[in-house]
Amino acid sequence: MNALIQEYSEYLKIEKRHSPHTVESYSRDLRRFARAFPDFKATSFKTAQIRDFLLTLRKEGLSASSIARCLSSIKSFFRYLCDDNQLNQNPAEILETPRRWRKLPDILSLKDVDKLLRCPDLSNPIGLRNQAMLEVLYATGMRVSELISVKGHNIDLVAGCLRTLGKGSKERIVPIGMVARKSVEDYLLNSRPVLAQGHKVDELFLTRRSKAMTRQGFWKILKGYVLQSNIRVNVSPHTLRHAFATHLLDRGADLRSVQQMLGHADISTTQIYTHILEKRMLEVHDQFHPRAG
Repeated sequence: MNALIQEYSEYLKIEKRHSPHTVESYSRDLRRFARAFPDFKATSFKTAQIRDFLLTLRKEGLSASSIARCLSSIKSFFRYLCDDNQLNQNPAEILETPRRWRKLPDILSLKDVDKLLRCPDLSNPIGLRNQAMLEVLYATGMRVSELISVKGHNIDLVAGCLRTLGKGSKERIVPIGMVARKSVEDYLLNSRPVLAQGHKVDELFLTRRSKAMTRQGFWKILKGYVLQSNIRVNVSPHTLRHAFATHLLDRGADLRSVQQMLGHADISTTQIYTHILEKRMLEVHDQFHPRAG
């Protein structure tokens, strides 16, 4: 394959008049490609092999832009072989540039979530408020901006759900579950009246000054609990949203339902979690298929 790469590099330099920098960039990508396939034979090469190579690059931590550039080099190389009548068909042509690939954020394990949710001191109004916010965030998968915007009349403790406005002011209703419901009840009974100090505030979650909770305020609270619980992964306010989706899918929820609960307009946004579904399918196959072993 190295001889073909050299031939292709000469073509880029002489016929296409590419700059030395561009030629070197293409050649570097192709040399990396060649190392993965020491027994390369152009006439028998398959699309699946290229796809596997790109997935390997992704697992190695290459950025989507670097992988896209590498795929572009591979496509151009095979196109040259076709134009030169060394191949009849370009096996890379149908592969899409991975612009939409996303890295899944660090995920909190169930054990880590449990440690985090046990941090607030429930003997005082601030601890009761903090636990209610954490429980609701994890129970619903809401964005932090949605959490701090929830009004008192948006939550129905009898039905166990709340109404929220997501991106584009799109309204959705999400279930909150028994544990979060109990935390909110405790907060409403024993904490919010103390924090409100007689002021009328529409927002559900209040600060010590009887104002609506802010994103910065919540982030400071969360960061303190992460340090307290000695959690090793990177945690941001969005991490509980990802934990919500991951843990639901890991226990059998379907992608469409999770999409609706997260408020994603396009299911392709939710598909960053599909590795969880793939893992579960493999486990089910290994467990139940008669010829899996």
